[in-house]
Parts: sequence; C-alpha cells; structure tokens
Amino acid sequence: MPSIDTPDLPDPLDVIAVGAHPDDVEIGCGGALAKLVEQGHRVGIVDLTDGEPTPASPGPEARLAEAAEAARRLGVHERITLDLPNRRLMDDFDARVALAKVFRRFRPRLVIGISDRTPLASPDHWQARQITDAGVFYSRLTKWDDRFDGLPPHRISAQLYYPLSFYSLEAPLDGNYFVVDIGSTLEKKMASIRAYATQFPPEKQEIFAKVTAMAQRFGFAAGYEAGEVLSSPRALGVTDLMGLVFGAGPRPS
Repeated sequence: MPSIDTPDLPDPLDVIAVGAHPDDVEIGCGGALAKLVEQGHRVGIVDLTDGEPTPASPGPEARLAEAAEAARRLGVHERITLDLPNRRLMDDFDARVALAKVFRRFRPRLVIGISDRTPLASPDHWQARQITDAGVFYSRLTKWDDRFDGLPPHRISAQLYYPLSFYSLEAPLDGNYFVVDIGSTLEKKMASIRAYATQFPPEKQEIFAKVTAMAQRFGFAAGYEAGEVLSSPRALGVTDLMGLVFGAGPRPS
C-alpha cells in the first residue's frame, strides 16, 4: 500500500468545543471558553452544520457571518464549520470521520460537547453528542491513515459536556458535574449570543433572560456571580483540597 504524506499542521488548540449548530456552544459554554481564552489557552469551536435553513435567516452566508462575529466576541482562535446537514444530522461513519479529522488536525487536549437530548428542541443535539464521542475515539486510532487524509493519530486527554436544556431540573446525564466561574465573562457570553440576530429576533428575546438567569442560578449555588455547569464522564479528583474549597488566591494572614 502506498504511503500517505503527512500534511502540514497548524498550531494546536488546547480546547475544542463542539456544537450541532452555530449558537449551541455560545449558549452552553461560551462563558467558560471566554475565560479559557483570558487565561491564555488556545480555544476553537466546531459547528457540525451551518444551521441552515432556519426561519428568519436569509441564508448560510448570514449565519456564518454571525458565527464569525460571535467567535470574535468570545476571543476564540479558530471556528470550523463542517458540511453536515442541519435538521438531518445523524451519527454515521462519515460524520464521525469528518470531526475526527478536525481533532487530528488541531490536536486539542480537551474536547467539550453537548451532554444530552433536548426535548422540545432539535434532535440534532443528541446526534452531535454521539458524533463527538465517536470523533474523540476515532482521533486516536492507528492503522487507519487512509481514512483520515494522512493526518496522524491524536489522543485527546480529557472530555467534558455542556447541557443545552432549559427545562430539566435533573442533574446532567453523566454526573460528575461542577460549576465554572464565569462572573468575569458573562457579558462576553451574552454578547456572543446576541451576535445571532437572525436567530433571536424581537419575539425570541426571552432567550437572553433565560440564559442569564441560569448562569446566575448556577453561579450563586457555587458562590460565584455567574456560572456554567459542565460534566465529566470520569470521576473528578483533586490533589489540592484547600485550593478546591477556598480557591487559588493567597492564604489569609
């Protein structure tokens, strides 16, 4: 079998967050991403579809321009839109490989994806969860170079999930959940969501109150001004118990 040349690779990303559509990531974990950027990490977003068609959008170009502006407001370094079908997104082999190629190309340490089904909302979200899980696994597989355009295998060290449901009072599907302090980046999160003017016209402005209220609820529960819930498929451990309980600030005298 002929050898496959390894393509030139861009600078790696530390974190990639995956959504089914533009605006999923912003709503689910935009504050955490903005905070990671502020802390010096290289962050990317992958939208599995362009989100089109949607009722109020004039077309894909408008939605892609909104997504680019939202990414700019968060400060993320890369935004990639895959050519998978909105409303017909399915967890199949081609979708898994398409996402795994992105992971192999940008080599993240951490991947953040959608956590669960969203009843009364798009079924694409659950498909995105499964595609993301498979993409993380496919990214590290060896002896399959021809499937991935010669991109070398890459093992992703950690995976987290963000919820998108506004209606459930239950804990996240995966358990092992925690709250990220986004008090300093809540405004950036909300600004990134407002970039989607075609998705949130005047009759849908309640989205901003809902997202703000959820962030405040999660934050207050953990002692922050605002927060986002993330969950881990692995149990979470700690080596600095006092740092976990009291934060990383200086020890009081």
